[in-house]
Amino acid sequence: MGFNCGIIGLPNVGKSTIFNALSSAGAQASNYPFTTIDPNVGIVEVPDPRLDKLGGMYKPKKLTYTTVEFVDIAGLVKGASRGEGLGNKFLGNIREVDAIVHVVRCFEDPDVVHVDGSIGPKRDIEVVETELMMADLDTVDKRLLKKQKESKGGDKAAKAELELLERLKVMLEKGESIRRGVYNEEESAMLKLMFLLTSKPVLYAANVAEDDLEGNSKMVAEVREVAAAEGAGVVVICGKTEAEITALAPEDRPAFLEALGLSESGLNRLIRTGYELLGLVTFFTVGEDECKAWTVWKGAKAPQAAGRIHSDFERGFIRAEVVSYEELVRLGSWNAAKEKGVLRQEGKEYVVSDGDCILFKFNV
Repeated sequence: MGFNCGIIGLPNVGKSTIFNALSSAGAQASNYPFTTIDPNVGIVEVPDPRLDKLGGMYKPKKLTYTTVEFVDIAGLVKGASRGEGLGNKFLGNIREVDAIVHVVRCFEDPDVVHVDGSIGPKRDIEVVETELMMADLDTVDKRLLKKQKESKGGDKAAKAELELLERLKVMLEKGESIRRGVYNEEESAMLKLMFLLTSKPVLYAANVAEDDLEGNSKMVAEVREVAAAEGAGVVVICGKTEAEITALAPEDRPAFLEALGLSESGLNRLIRTGYELLGLVTFFTVGEDECKAWTVWKGAKAPQAAGRIHSDFERGFIRAEVVSYEELVRLGSWNAAKEKGVLRQEGKEYVVSDGDCILFKFNV
């Protein structure tokens, strides 16, 4: 798995339209079709021209892309944290995702009713964010009671977590999302185990009309303003257009995108921006049997990357043979890279770079 995203938003913002378009895009992939795990979860291949090129070089029996999982939940409404609507019943489904894609309506359509009677991106974002903070506050309050009891018994770990929880409670009560705080390494590790919704990175998907594919409207400007204030990413995407793109045969899509003045689909932009937001990099393993893309966190060392393939590779790691994608393509083969001296022998402290092609050596 590359990474997973929970898709949230108010009702009637185009959340399901975008999810269905993404799902259809996955269905077109030749090696990893869209998989329905339940009615609201889908897995889609991450398009990567570099893997396509490597596949053309090696002509492997199998070409395997890394993937992204999308988890779509019912629309949230004001009061969801108190049981209004359906969305809060499904918040548990997105507590363990890596990031949240917040779909915001940035189009006018008299046939699609807005729950508040008018389009207001900034207001809509605040409504959803407030519900997430209220859900987090409930989680923090419950955890506080537990840690207060444990810390009285002299548990140092419980005391440290209690101090963090008290800070989080103050933030949430002030209307500040958890992601806006500054945490040391120990606190970050504790936060990760709490699965708080507002601690996750957010990517705003501004769902626009077909005549605003570049996102030049005042509505999109509102989304960008909110995102800039919290260091979040923004992707402009048109659900209707994405549905049209994915309905086409793969070979017809480039011409359609060109006619629209787009260099790539919204799906590609969403994935790329998501990778940047989460600090992810891709490395490759290559050969005649299989060429495969793998995803690791930026800063991951060679043994950790090996562990993505199999835990035995990490435990028994000896060294990694590494060549960049660009050099491998330029020289045409692994042996040529070795002969030209660009194939490197790297040890346990080597930090994996995006586009590395790696052969791991390990003891079983």
